[in-house]
Amino acid sequence: MADVKSCSETAGKPIRCRAAISREAGEPLVIEEIMVAPPSPYEVRIRIICTSLCYSDITFWKLKGPPACFPRILGHEAVGVVESVGENVNEVAAGDVVIPTFLSECGECDDCRSKQSNLCSKFPFKVHPWMPRYETSRFTDLKGETLYHFLFVSSFSEYTVVDVSNVVKIDPSIPPNEACLFGCCVATGVGAACKTANVEAGSTVVIFGLGSIGLAVAKGAKLCGANRIIGVDVNPEKFEVAKKFGVTEFINSKDCGDKSLSQIIKEMTGGGADYCFECVGISSLVEEAFASCRKGWGKTVVLGVDKPGALLKLSSFEVLHSGKILTGCLYGGLKAKSDLPGLLKRYTDKELVVDEFVTHEVKFEDINKAFELLLGGKCIRCVIWMDK
Repeated sequence: MADVKSCSETAGKPIRCRAAISREAGEPLVIEEIMVAPPSPYEVRIRIICTSLCYSDITFWKLKGPPACFPRILGHEAVGVVESVGENVNEVAAGDVVIPTFLSECGECDDCRSKQSNLCSKFPFKVHPWMPRYETSRFTDLKGETLYHFLFVSSFSEYTVVDVSNVVKIDPSIPPNEACLFGCCVATGVGAACKTANVEAGSTVVIFGLGSIGLAVAKGAKLCGANRIIGVDVNPEKFEVAKKFGVTEFINSKDCGDKSLSQIIKEMTGGGADYCFECVGISSLVEEAFASCRKGWGKTVVLGVDKPGALLKLSSFEVLHSGKILTGCLYGGLKAKSDLPGLLKRYTDKELVVDEFVTHEVKFEDINKAFELLLGGKCIRCVIWMDK
């Protein structure tokens, strides 16, 4: 058993707690008591304060084939308090408030040392059922059955274990129900606009999909000084909400008539948008976004999570002759440990306001209500409190 540096009575011992387990694809989560093992070397055990539901959780909850696996503890957008740490952990200690992150930053590999990438090569991102360093689980149910991890976080549990490369210490004064959003939603959207795309002041931005990620992109584009922020969605009711996040114009993609979506956008923008962001996760929409950005300098950023195996169909001729850029973007292109503190400072300086994202809050035992709200399009982000 790992030596742990903590004065906690539970340090070095298994913890019995509640978790919301996904046992079958698409079926309601089941709240059960589980056992959470102590952290191994380079690992941190966290008591989750609150977590929020992201559509990526729903995507993999619904999925019946690989990389889905069951039983699994989902959740990847959370904030918590360090309960104990394993050997060789020096950057956080028991009592620290932290955000667990699904992207690792080891600080040692070529990618982590480079300013060009946020994709750690020592612990690469994958939809993985295990801890990143040892490829084993820290969760078992009371029958001794292994419960699988999700995105190196698994925050739908009162306690979780994460690798030290996936944890960021934060200011404990930040309200937990807003701090948790920086674990995915806010960092992904704002980072995509400010870092990956590096949106220029006075430019035109088109956002495909006005869910929470799309709205976070709008926040980022507004921070960068974009002149026009055009939202595209199938639900016209989202426009009024999106205005609060910086969206200036709206296109209902169901009302394009005999024109393609890209034709309408090119007409509205005089030849195409400077930046397009696909925030839904549909390959055909990525193609429309690419077609909608301006020749010569247009940039399309893909943030949406599509189903495994989905392929893009692009004209090689157009790619060569249009001079446009198409790029993917995980976690907004941000390095968790290096860049998240700067983004949080913009929040604490009140330059970045995020309270509008939290439209609903529920108790942990009502976690399935959060799924119903998001699936029904009735919320932006629903925060789930472990104990409130």
